[in-house]
Amino acid sequence: MKRYVYSFGGGAADGGADMREALGGKGANLAEMSRLGLPVPPGFTIAADVCGHYNENDGAFPPGLEEEVADALRAVETHVGAKFGDAGNPLLLSVRSGARESMPGMMDTVLDLGLNDATVEGLARGGGERFAQDSYRRFIQMFGDVVLGVDHGAFEDILQQRKDARGVCLDTDLEAADWRAVVASFKEKAREALGEEFPQDPHRQLWGAIGAVFASWRNPRAETWRRLNDIPADWGTAVTVQSMVFGNMGDDCASGVAFTRNPSTGAREIFGEFLVNAQGEDVVAGIRTPWPLAGSDAAGGKSMEALMPAAWSALVDTLNRLEAHYRDMQDVEFTVQRGRLYVLQTRSGKRTAAAALKVAVDMVEEGLIDCADALRRINPQSLEGLLHPTLDPSAPRRAIAHTPESRATWPSMAVPTSGFSARMAGTACRCMFDPINARFASSCSRNGMSAAEMDTTCFGDTSM
Repeated sequence: MKRYVYSFGGGAADGGADMREALGGKGANLAEMSRLGLPVPPGFTIAADVCGHYNENDGAFPPGLEEEVADALRAVETHVGAKFGDAGNPLLLSVRSGARESMPGMMDTVLDLGLNDATVEGLARGGGERFAQDSYRRFIQMFGDVVLGVDHGAFEDILQQRKDARGVCLDTDLEAADWRAVVASFKEKAREALGEEFPQDPHRQLWGAIGAVFASWRNPRAETWRRLNDIPADWGTAVTVQSMVFGNMGDDCASGVAFTRNPSTGAREIFGEFLVNAQGEDVVAGIRTPWPLAGSDAAGGKSMEALMPAAWSALVDTLNRLEAHYRDMQDVEFTVQRGRLYVLQTRSGKRTAAAALKVAVDMVEEGLIDCADALRRINPQSLEGLLHPTLDPSAPRRAIAHTPESRATWPSMAVPTSGFSARMAGTACRCMFDPINARFASSCSRNGMSAAEMDTTCFGDTSM
């Protein structure tokens, strides 16, 4: 019988970097990193073949998949020492997409899966009430949006109303009682939208999330990305199911993104951002302004190097190992839980044309690649951009406004038409307007980003 599920964790893996077609870039690299002995949370990847079967058979999974997933899940439980659905010591999971070519943010993700009214209490006994309720509201919002089709904005409105009532700006300012109230409101909103209670069965949650991620291969974001980047529609995506590690358990926890070299300039320096007491989605959403990774004096001492020296040292070692192994600049996602580093993903980093040239030349000089490899890594179409005028990065800068945590407080005016969704921005573009894509927070929708002249958000993040 054909095999669909490939496990990884504990220094071993069924697959490797040479299985991108079956496992996607994420699954193949997680397997490879596990085999290298890097700190990768255990999990398993469902092969991309299942994506085509699922989408071409009205959401049906192939025979034998359920049994393979059950076996792989038991292996994860053994590695972690927790049980999926257990009220006393629950195993929580992430469910992520992973095509053979990187499609960042284009497909759907579900985190903190396995939480319900019983398991949240078990999670609280191990990590605290505030952390558990914060994780539960994250799961309800993400699962409700991705799997159940509840409007994401409805959840955001509830959360913002709670912060307004408490007179605070940031999610981290809310306490355990606030999150418990938000959870109750989220569940009620889901019940109103669906006509039934929010799903409490962890196994129903798991299969719903797996199906939703496979289905997201055909969502408008993914289709636009494939069209813009010439990715065949029949490739499909793999799905990786992985044990959760938590960057939102407290001040000794964090999530971030790191590049082994500067993706703007190509300089050989670690470049990236992180947030203390946050999950990975917080870093990319822009609701809180991330802090830099390196520099003891950066951001008033708010760098990973200054705040978490042991985790920083482990990250530097990991980044160096990954770049040497893959012989290319890497883009790495990581989480720190209780001071311990975990690597969640690595992939070849996107870079500017100028950075691509510098990285290629430097790596030849460093003996990592040869001249033929260097030439293959340069996209000829990107070289035109080097001929255009650019801002001098060394020129002095003068701030014209300052707002705490990058929250906009001053009104502004612009002539182009504003689009408050990807669809609105695309419609404005087709009608010969120059739209501005205006969103509450950062969005990965290529439909809006590719159509808009500019992107604006209520909350800001720093540019990568």
